[in-house]
Amino acid sequence: MQRDRVTIREITKRTGSAPRLAMITAYDFYSARFADRAGTDLILVGDSLGSFMLGYPGTVPVTMAEMIHHCRAVTRAAPAAFVVGDLPFGSYQTCTRDAVANAVRLVKEGGCEAVKLEGGTERCEAIAAIAAAGIPVMGHVGLGPQSEAAYGGYRVQGRTAEAARRVLRDGIAVADAGCFAIVIEAVPRRVAEEVTRRVPVATIGIGAGPGCDGQVLVYHEVIGMHTGRAPRYVKQYAAVGEQITAAVARYCDEVRAGQFPAREHSYLMEQAELERFREHADGVEH
Repeated sequence: MQRDRVTIREITKRTGSAPRLAMITAYDFYSARFADRAGTDLILVGDSLGSFMLGYPGTVPVTMAEMIHHCRAVTRAAPAAFVVGDLPFGSYQTCTRDAVANAVRLVKEGGCEAVKLEGGTERCEAIAAIAAAGIPVMGHVGLGPQSEAAYGGYRVQGRTAEAARRVLRDGIAVADAGCFAIVIEAVPRRVAEEVTRRVPVATIGIGAGPGCDGQVLVYHEVIGMHTGRAPRYVKQYAAVGEQITAAVARYCDEVRAGQFPAREHSYLMEQAELERFREHADGVEH
């Protein structure tokens, strides 16, 4: 059944009230199509595609060209979900002018309706400038995968009182700078609840407990296509990866045994045409 397109107005209306917002991170045409048909409110084309799609060790190597490529595929597949594109590492940290220019590219070339960037108080100038250019901005506080090396690894943020206050300050700052929503990643649930209580915009949790206005997980982890160790906050709803492996293994076995393709997988000729073909086949020169 066709549904209405999700807009910022709808996202704002559901801030602080039910039903909560369901966001999924997807990177290609078919994953986005399935997510959109399933009723996902928002699709994030995350720079985590570096790990899940391109085989990089993390998000840092991902380029603007790669983000635009994947954003275009997702936006073609999602007529209803609100699509947000990640600004990759190096595309907004250098200066405000670069931040705005690259945000424009994600919207204009990638087809996204909004962009997301990581960071707190230090990113407020870039957020305000992008928003002033007419582009909706989603913030990202707590653990920022692009800064994983600075954290000493993928570590939960905000576990001490001082660190928790820093997460709260960042959340309030990016909301005041003009974000329409904020991803809160890998922080204790009480910290995320306090950020949600203090900011007037939607909060989307990932490893931040149930108190946010919405949640986001990666498509591959939701359906069980990720082969690595999943973080604690991930819930797997299917085991598609195992099914894919079994299906491909069965295909290989049937090919090797001469069982595939069978008659029903082959194109046939009319008997008269077949006889004419056989009659003259020997006359075809090499």
